[in-house]
Amino acid sequence: MTFGCNRSTLSGVNVISALKRMVVGRRLSNTQMGETLLPKRIALPVFASDALSSVAYAPDEILITLSLAGMAGFMFSWEIGIAVAIVVAVVVMSYRQTVYAYPSGGGAYEVARENLGRHAGLTVASALMVDYVLTVAVSVSAGVINAKAMAPFLDGYEAWTAVGVITFLTLVNLRGVRESGAAFALPTYVFMISMLSMIAIGLFRIFVLGQNLSSETADLIVVRPDGAEEVATWALIAILARAFSSGCAALTGVEAISNGVPSFKPPKSRNASAVLGMLGILAITMLVGIMALANLTKVHLIDELTGTHYVDAQGNTIHSAATTVPGQLARVVFMDWFPPGFYIMVTSTMLILFLAANTAFNGFPSLASFLAKDGYLPRQLHSRGDRLAYSNGIVMLSLGAIGLVLAFNASVTALIQLYVVGVFISFTLSQTGMVRHWTVKLRTEQDPVARRKMMRSRLINVVGALLTLIVLLVVLVSKFTHGAYLALVAMGLILAVMLAISKHYAAVAEELALTPESDRALPSRVRGVILVQRVNLPTAKAIAFARATRPTALTAVTVAIDDEEVEQILDEWEAEDFGIPLKVIASPYREITGPFIRYVSDLRTENPRDVVSVYIPEYVVGHWWEQLLHNQTALLIRTRLHFMQGVMVTSVPYQLRSSGRRKDQARRVSESRVRR
Repeated sequence: MTFGCNRSTLSGVNVISALKRMVVGRRLSNTQMGETLLPKRIALPVFASDALSSVAYAPDEILITLSLAGMAGFMFSWEIGIAVAIVVAVVVMSYRQTVYAYPSGGGAYEVARENLGRHAGLTVASALMVDYVLTVAVSVSAGVINAKAMAPFLDGYEAWTAVGVITFLTLVNLRGVRESGAAFALPTYVFMISMLSMIAIGLFRIFVLGQNLSSETADLIVVRPDGAEEVATWALIAILARAFSSGCAALTGVEAISNGVPSFKPPKSRNASAVLGMLGILAITMLVGIMALANLTKVHLIDELTGTHYVDAQGNTIHSAATTVPGQLARVVFMDWFPPGFYIMVTSTMLILFLAANTAFNGFPSLASFLAKDGYLPRQLHSRGDRLAYSNGIVMLSLGAIGLVLAFNASVTALIQLYVVGVFISFTLSQTGMVRHWTVKLRTEQDPVARRKMMRSRLINVVGALLTLIVLLVVLVSKFTHGAYLALVAMGLILAVMLAISKHYAAVAEELALTPESDRALPSRVRGVILVQRVNLPTAKAIAFARATRPTALTAVTVAIDDEEVEQILDEWEAEDFGIPLKVIASPYREITGPFIRYVSDLRTENPRDVVSVYIPEYVVGHWWEQLLHNQTALLIRTRLHFMQGVMVTSVPYQLRSSGRRKDQARRVSESRVRR
């Protein structure tokens, strides 16, 4: 048989559908959108897990960077912690204004686009997209590093372990925002309680009970890469700036709430603002508490890749890095007082780092949906999946994060250098946009009470814009040569791609637009052509259908690739007497597609106002392996004809007996769904 079939068999569809339902869950209709909205108790772990988890690795990165200055660097750890906390407070207050002013969920992108212009909005969008991908990569990689403390066998398999975690998070998020939030709520709350308990108990034991708590690295001396004891003033300033920029990773995830306002239960803006406030309080308390406790217990960290190392009391050199800051603090606070607390703290820290990526899995698809709606990304990213989640955006984010993890071998220290740049670009532009927003509003607002509120909001956003701009400059200067330039390159590429997509959509819309000059004249003639490769039931059905459409002229065409077959076809054609002529096309090189395409093309050139309607018989089979027994000639011909102007292609399906059983199965499945 030589008739091709390009339809997916029902058996394959049924298997895929069953697997999809098992993994993703039952489909939700548009009327069930309200079921996916989040109350505050679920929204907090969904949108705040990223920012809260930052306190699990931001202190590590601060102390690791300070180790470049030797022991002198650790003297400034608490000052850097306070500085980062101030930035967190200002940014949170600034974004609380945004969720009220722009409750539609566009967040920083919408603010910048509306107030600063198209290119500013796209710059924010590209920065946030890079940052969301990095959020997943950094968070999961940090979780794997923490997991190694309890599972040493992961050593050497960090990257593939991270890939497995990202895949799991992707599958959970494909089930919908509410279900993923409910699944991740408990670990997030356990982390918050255990972290706050550790800080409170540690400070209580030191200041109230007067106990001398010392970390496992308290007695180790940190030696700079060059071995010198003193560090130049300019070098110390550069190290402090770089440590501050690394600590600002604690701000990532704050903007996700402004993007996710539509996911909250009504009143949406008020609930989003409340969650944002809770996030700020928790993040600041945890960050300052950990930095204070680390300073009091003399936690010292190094990065063996930079050449820094420890020297113990006996003068021995130690090049291997110690465990993380939360791990050391949990050990010194709980191990001799309440051992289960140590394991709860370490486990919850590992889980929150994995779950922090969930914030990006909510923020990135929402942002991509807005961009797709505005024509800057493929339209498919705007549509919701079976579970009313932006499935295509979730998969896109997952693939990007997996690529980064594999490229950087799940190294947090390497990935962190690319981090934060994007989020502070978005912070700065969005806060600048909010300043202009309030300025425009004040020009027309006459009510004194409303004006005072607007002026207060504008002042908050002015402070936020100035502070985030300063931090952005510090980050760019201190991290540019360490990898930040790669993030800027990625943002530039994404921006260029979005502009190209927008240009393409605009060009297509202009090309397809109806105008008074559009040619709407009917074709002068319709020439029907039937592809014949066998004289059988599918061919007879195609002939009957073609005649029913009543073309101006109708011709059957067969391509001569074998003389004996052609003779047989001619004899059978004459015996059946279909009432239409059969034309035989020579094919000296024994191919069907080329000669047939040339024949149709010649019909078009005779009169450009004619339309050629090609009818192609097609087998419909019930098993995937049956398709291997039939070639794809029909598919190749259809594909080629679709590129020819003035040619219409009609597939005339003929269901084989094997497809009947599949049809019955599909009917039963459909009836079952209707009953449900």
